Amino acid sequence: MSSSERTSVRTLLARDGFSELGDADRLLTELADLVGIAREDLLVGADRAADPDAALESLVRVARRDPAAVGSALRRVGATLWLLLGASSGFGNFYLRHPAELAHVRAGEALPTADELRAELLEAVEADAEGFAATGEERAWVALRVRYRRLLARIAAYDLGATDPVAVLADVAAALADAAGAALEASLCVARTRVASGGAGTGLFPRDQVAQARLAIIGMGKTGARELNYVSDVDVIFVGGGTDALVDEIGESRVIDIATRLAVQTMRGISGMEIEPPLWEVDANLRPEGKQGALVRSLDSHLSYYERWAKSWEFQALLKARPLAGDRMLGEAYVAAVQPKVWTSGARENFVDSVQRMRERVTEHIPAADVPYQLKLGPGGIRDIEFTVQLLQLVHGLSDDAIRQRGTLDALDALVAEGYIGRGDAATFAHDYRVLRVLEHRVQLRDLRRTHLMPSQPDGLRVLARASGLADSGPGVWELWEGIKREVREIHVRLFYRPLLSAVASLSSDEHQLSTEQAHDRLAAIGFRDPAGALRHIGALTGGLSRKATIQRHLMPVMIRWFADGVDPDYGLLAFRRISERLGDTPWFLRMLRDSSGAAERLTRVLSGSRYIGELMEWIPESVAWLDSDELLRPRGGVLLQEEARAIQARHGTVVEAMRAVRALRRRELLRLAFGAVVGTLTIDELAAGLTTVSEVTIQATLRAVRREIVPPEDAALDFSVIAMGRFGGGELGFGSDADVLYVYEPNGVDPQRAHELALQLVAGIRTYSEDHRVPFDLDADLRPEGRNGPLVRSLDSYAEYYRRWSLSWEAQALLRARGVAGSVKLIDRFIALADDVRYPAEVAVQDLREIKRIKARVENERLPQGADRARHLKLGPGGLSDVEWLVQLLQHAHAHRMPALRTTSTLDALEAAREAGLIPDAAAERLRDAWRLASRLRSANTLLSGQTSDVLPVDRGKLDGIGRLLEYPPRSATLVEEEWLRTARRARRAFEKLFYG
Repeated sequence: MSSSERTSVRTLLARDGFSELGDADRLLTELADLVGIAREDLLVGADRAADPDAALESLVRVARRDPAAVGSALRRVGATLWLLLGASSGFGNFYLRHPAELAHVRAGEALPTADELRAELLEAVEADAEGFAATGEERAWVALRVRYRRLLARIAAYDLGATDPVAVLADVAAALADAAGAALEASLCVARTRVASGGAGTGLFPRDQVAQARLAIIGMGKTGARELNYVSDVDVIFVGGGTDALVDEIGESRVIDIATRLAVQTMRGISGMEIEPPLWEVDANLRPEGKQGALVRSLDSHLSYYERWAKSWEFQALLKARPLAGDRMLGEAYVAAVQPKVWTSGARENFVDSVQRMRERVTEHIPAADVPYQLKLGPGGIRDIEFTVQLLQLVHGLSDDAIRQRGTLDALDALVAEGYIGRGDAATFAHDYRVLRVLEHRVQLRDLRRTHLMPSQPDGLRVLARASGLADSGPGVWELWEGIKREVREIHVRLFYRPLLSAVASLSSDEHQLSTEQAHDRLAAIGFRDPAGALRHIGALTGGLSRKATIQRHLMPVMIRWFADGVDPDYGLLAFRRISERLGDTPWFLRMLRDSSGAAERLTRVLSGSRYIGELMEWIPESVAWLDSDELLRPRGGVLLQEEARAIQARHGTVVEAMRAVRALRRRELLRLAFGAVVGTLTIDELAAGLTTVSEVTIQATLRAVRREIVPPEDAALDFSVIAMGRFGGGELGFGSDADVLYVYEPNGVDPQRAHELALQLVAGIRTYSEDHRVPFDLDADLRPEGRNGPLVRSLDSYAEYYRRWSLSWEAQALLRARGVAGSVKLIDRFIALADDVRYPAEVAVQDLREIKRIKARVENERLPQGADRARHLKLGPGGLSDVEWLVQLLQHAHAHRMPALRTTSTLDALEAAREAGLIPDAAAERLRDAWRLASRLRSANTLLSGQTSDVLPVDRGKLDGIGRLLEYPPRSATLVEEEWLRTARRARRAFEKLFYG
């Protein structure tokens, strides 16, 4: 052959997938000579081989031993041989040992049925009607193993020849499990003959006793589920027994002895070392007590163990149990007896936690070097899918027999149909499971050995890509594997650890199914005041055949319990019904509650604990989604809200339309903050800052919208600003707090009268368009000069003149928390400079300080609502907000001129500055700070609980308990909340009186 001809030949070999071109050229010539077939004819089908080099090497090795057998097979089924040997060097070794087996390779054969497999393997050992093989000698086991591998090659040929191996995965896995069962049946036949004929190490029992002995082989794990691999441990449990006559004749222990010897010999026939290599390991370690337990037990002994000693993982293992071989009636009796125990195991204490920990231990025991390659046990691997599916089955299967399926894919279908898992997650899991199993099958076929590791070398990945047909190259199949791992792991973590599983598992059996009367009594017993109404809501939520109703039925037992744990379960359930109806068939809503890491429990908590939230959520039902993310419960920054508000105004042409959208923005952000407060993701300082920011953005947006409508272009020079006062100015707003403000303008060349009229219109517009009947937003201007009797808006010059000539001490005090929040920045700066001169005077007259103290005493006596208990008033009562704020403001007014640290609008910052300056002792400062914080928290909690603003600590024990629950006190803490406030207020009042009045 010339050089150019050789190059052309090697090019053709490369196109067919050969990589060792020189060796392939040489071996192809040798094969052609051995079998008498032209080279080009030999290569027909080689291009479909996963590893044509390995296939060619196997063909040559076998042909050197029996060229006629290889030649005949190549002429009949050459393409099939290339497929089979290109994917599996293990089959190459098998045919090297038994070249005659090539005659049984067929092209295009269907998968063998379970009956065919059983018949073939029983024929191999020449079993008779009583289940005894013709001989108990080792040659029977050899015949069994050879015939099994012949059938395995038939299954592999079907699998490798499939257009879509992912689509046929389930059928292939089922055939492999059926083959394993048939092999065990045939091996048991040999075992009976050996035990009855006194084979080595078996003892000698009469044939009739062996025939009457009953041994059921129970398939577990993948074998039981009919989803077996090519080479895998076959998990089994042996159940022994005998006919009544045999038990009467020799006793039960002797019968179990016979059954044990049968089991040992059956295992040896499959796994023992013989001339023909073992098929796979028969693993009986899932039996009671594991390796330390008896290999064979009677049915009663098994049941006694499961009743008294079994651990949670043992019931999980029994989920897939089915009669596999041996005595069918005994096997079915075993499965029927253990199944009820399997489906009640989910109610065992800490069941979910124990299954979760077991999965984690499996991962922890993988050698670190293997983790990136582990198809089965590693993160994102087959076990993540199987454990997730099994846990869902075991938890929900107690009350729903539709999901009691052995197979993983069948179970996924059932879980979707019954609404326990979303269609999208299930479809992803099912597809990824099939792909992972195809990859697992291909790596096991390579050498016909048990492995679950992806290849680590480029050549191995290339062969895997060609064998599976799942990718065009080695890097492609690795990329596919990495993508599936991420996908599977994300779904596994989300579903496997969702709190709903633990909650459902902890339900007592009577909570899953109750009659109407029982349900009424149960609801009343757990805290519903109107059980009949609750039943109506539950019926409305769960009635019908829709998927939505199905999921609600699964959620409801757990959510009812969570509602009952809340402050007002009746209102919580009612609000949940309203939100569910508002969201209608929105697909994400119930899916999120079912699958999220805590949204359902959070929803029950906020609805049963806060009417403020419940009423807002009716109008913003999509806010349910926020409960699935702590990040979404964080306050949004002022800059982001400003940008959103400006975008709103750019989209809307009129002030009415713009303000409707701005009010929606405000409600949305108030709800977000309320969520954070109730769920506990916000501190009181973060809450106050968030509420202040929302109010600032609302006022700024309102002013922009109103100014656009009111101030014409020719008067655009007019400056107008809004000054925050009181708790608003201090950035200390709570739920239900008024927003104290001043309005100031400067004509800037506009006619003074015209400027005043425009300013009044702006104020009127701001007050009108900021009104929100759903969540009131009161802009209170009573801290302006002359109070309610003074003009609503003044020019900067008018403020300056007033403060210079007529300002009272309380007005200077009010300015201590003045801070610009909207309008002209230049005007704000000038107003604050003016305010600084008034609130931080160089000298303070003694009579001014006395006047502040006198007014404080008058406020305590006159402004307290009639009939109110002074000790329970959080604002004006002893030790309340007013005490702390007036003391701090007195010190600021007197000392801030010479102590710049006191120049802050924040009460707590000023209190800390006063402490550091030595104006307030440390102990007193701590008591005052604790009282102010507790009063602020109680005030907001009161509003959240009732949906109404109140400064009075309720007397009602239920409301006090509700406030306590919102502040994370334990249940039934009404007295504790009350006593803590009264004690804290008393201490603060003593410190206040000593420092304020002297």
